[in-house]
Amino acid sequence: MSARPPLPELQFENVPFWTGGARGELLITRCKSCAHWIHPPLPRCPKCLSQEVATEPVSGRAHVHTFTVNRHPWFPGQQVPYVLAIVELVEQSGLRLTTRLVDVPPDAVRIGAPVRVQFEQAGDVWLPLFRKDDE
Repeated sequence: MSARPPLPELQFENVPFWTGGARGELLITRCKSCAHWIHPPLPRCPKCLSQEVATEPVSGRAHVHTFTVNRHPWFPGQQVPYVLAIVELVEQSGLRLTTRLVDVPPDAVRIGAPVRVQFEQAGDVWLPLFRKDDE
């Protein structure tokens, strides 16, 4: 197993996001008042200011918004190169998250490429990683 960067700290608002992968679910906060998706998770909707927010599963489908290929091993034993990406979930324009692309050669990544979530357990968290979506 390769070395990994520090894991995220679990806090009340982000526990569903970091642990939903145990059930195969990518959980994103959503406003109950206006249906706006919110990421990173917040206790109040930035669109309508409602405090009625809760997590809901999303499809796990996204498109590559932007990416970079990292060729420097930041931690001993870290495998390079690897692709860091910002993906935009299909549920809402602008609903993006930073992730790592897996099982995609760095020279094959393209902006706009369809990707799908898969999870990797790391301690108490399930990291949402994305792979090419052929569907």
